[in-house]
Amino acid sequence: MRKITIILSLIFIINITAKADEGMWLPILLQQLNEKEMKSMGMRISAEDIYSVNKSSLKDAIVIFGGGCTGEVVSDKGLIFTNHHCGYGNIQKHSTLENDYLSNGFWANSFEEELPNPGLSVTFFVSMEDVTEQVLKDVTDNMSMDEKEKLIEKNSKNIIENTDLKPNTYAEVESFYYGNQYFLIVYKKYTDVRLVGAPPSNIGKFGGDVDNWMWPRHTGDFAVFRIYADENNEPAEYSKDNVPFKPNKHLTISLKGIEENDFVFIFGFPGSTREYIPAVAVDQIVNGFNPISIHLRGKKIDVIEKARNNDPLIKIQYASKSAGIANGWKKMIGESRGIRITKGIEEKISFEKEFTKWAEQNAPKYKNLLPEYDKLYNKYGSHLNNMSYYRDGLLGIEILRFAANFKSLIEAAQDKNTSDSAYNVLLARLSKYATNFYKDYNVDVDKNLFVAMIDEYISNCPQNLQSKYITSNYEKNKNSDRWSNSIYSKTIFADSSKIFDMLNSGNKKLIRNLHKDPAYLLGSEIIRYYNYEIVPELLSFYSKFDSLQNHYMAAQLEMQPDKRFYPDANFTLRVGYGNILPFHPADGVKYNWFTTLDGIIQKENPEISDYYVDPKLKELYYKKDYGQYADKDGTLHVGFIASNHTTGGNSGSPVFNADGQLIGLNFDRCWEGTMSDIKYDINLCRNISVDIRYCLFIIDKFAGATRIIDELTIVK
Repeated sequence: MRKITIILSLIFIINITAKADEGMWLPILLQQLNEKEMKSMGMRISAEDIYSVNKSSLKDAIVIFGGGCTGEVVSDKGLIFTNHHCGYGNIQKHSTLENDYLSNGFWANSFEEELPNPGLSVTFFVSMEDVTEQVLKDVTDNMSMDEKEKLIEKNSKNIIENTDLKPNTYAEVESFYYGNQYFLIVYKKYTDVRLVGAPPSNIGKFGGDVDNWMWPRHTGDFAVFRIYADENNEPAEYSKDNVPFKPNKHLTISLKGIEENDFVFIFGFPGSTREYIPAVAVDQIVNGFNPISIHLRGKKIDVIEKARNNDPLIKIQYASKSAGIANGWKKMIGESRGIRITKGIEEKISFEKEFTKWAEQNAPKYKNLLPEYDKLYNKYGSHLNNMSYYRDGLLGIEILRFAANFKSLIEAAQDKNTSDSAYNVLLARLSKYATNFYKDYNVDVDKNLFVAMIDEYISNCPQNLQSKYITSNYEKNKNSDRWSNSIYSKTIFADSSKIFDMLNSGNKKLIRNLHKDPAYLLGSEIIRYYNYEIVPELLSFYSKFDSLQNHYMAAQLEMQPDKRFYPDANFTLRVGYGNILPFHPADGVKYNWFTTLDGIIQKENPEISDYYVDPKLKELYYKKDYGQYADKDGTLHVGFIASNHTTGGNSGSPVFNADGQLIGLNFDRCWEGTMSDIKYDINLCRNISVDIRYCLFIIDKFAGATRIIDELTIVK
């Protein structure tokens, strides 16, 4: 382990040759690893302007938004920009038929009108420190993976406990390079985050699922929130007495525009990549897991979208659910396609031949790694595939998942030793859960999902991996339609009024009897089977995979001392950089690097809701009333693409010009290049951003929300 640390240290010091564009780099190492290259590509600021421990820097304005996106602070009053799709769930929660903020947009005219969002938080990165030596203290190669993990966990816990943390901060020890390096990272979380503004979905989600992951793109994918704090500028739960947060740093916004080949960089929290896995793992993704998940998600989308097209309330209720399902569905299709087009598996196999030869000649301890991977996937491949039938299939039947959550309440009602206070806490928790559930639930949609998912499970999941409870009940009812009618006609969970009456009364007899409810029985069995039959196999697989990958990563570092390695994304703060470039995804196809408002008008189709253009937007277009937000070519730019390496989690990330000024918000990748989580290719991989000038145009000229504009620091 000590040797691995030394190898990594040498790489950080001497490796300055690597291809540009690819990579998600640790900001703490920019000065050593990347600054020279970034400046050669056109950057005019320093690495310390991006990340500094001694002064305020761009890092101080970047936040984790919610649990899976990035946001940025853009005013001295805690104003945040992020993507519309990142705030979508919160916008949807505030939406009703009377106040449909998803369809019509929302703009607060004062601080008092800004809407609180229980459960939403933003988290600031404070600092990071290499603690590899402390984490791996006493860890030896002859330990089992279980022994290593327990010792690493113990050492990590000790490091955190002995860290001198300031009030309202917390620390985590994060693994990099598959357990070959560790950093202690300190964060600070704020939990009073309020909605300030959001464009209507015909702007914020223009093009819908059809355009998702695609270029050219014309989506105004942005939303505006604000952080609130207590009187001391410290984190506090929501209170009317809280005040707008005062940041150490907020971003400067540029209206100067950009040109082809300009240097740009992105700063955010990319979620997960797998650039260094072996060919057999990529093959399992492309030819095993993805096809099953794609098929199941496609079935769910068909059911939900049919209902949404026929009912305006269902359209609102299932908007966020449908978008989430479709997002992963389309991404997996593009990912598999990209791997095939770029011969990603073949490239891995070719590299592995060289690796095997190198290992046999120079590092015999690594020569059995790849055969061990083959054995692992031969044993566990069917279990990995089977996971989809539960995760994307059966667990997608909402009433079953909802009913299973009553297990703790039922057990409390059955246990005579349960105190009244503990029982009441469970009642309150489930009442809140039920309120949120039924607000966005339709029993007929769910019945159709039940039929579709049960049919897929019975027909396609390997019989030896199916739950006997499910198969016997399916046979007993003859088919999924009859089984669906039986469950939904008998279960109390299909009637929200009965559930709320029961919870409000706290009647223990009624609650005890829930253990016989058909939805509860089936939901509990699905959860039981998943947790106790599938998960143990998966955990065994992941443990063995992590052990192999730990050694394989170390071997790759040792084999290629002149290659500059960036760690796979793990939702920690990273910098990616590249250039504004056009796009040639296929023979005879060439895309420009930017789109304009002209394209929105060209795409307009009143018969398709995703391509509806608001009359006010059309009026501004025909008058060419773009104000200060027009490009020097006279058009209003909407989106642009660049070669920055991004992934999930980078949604909402700020895109900067060479001067470190905000020019756009990253929100997507080109479909042809979504395989960049596994294999980056400069010819196919482009990140898609909304031009900040279009965001400001919508805020100012379309919405008239000048109070937001007045807060911003803008340079022309």
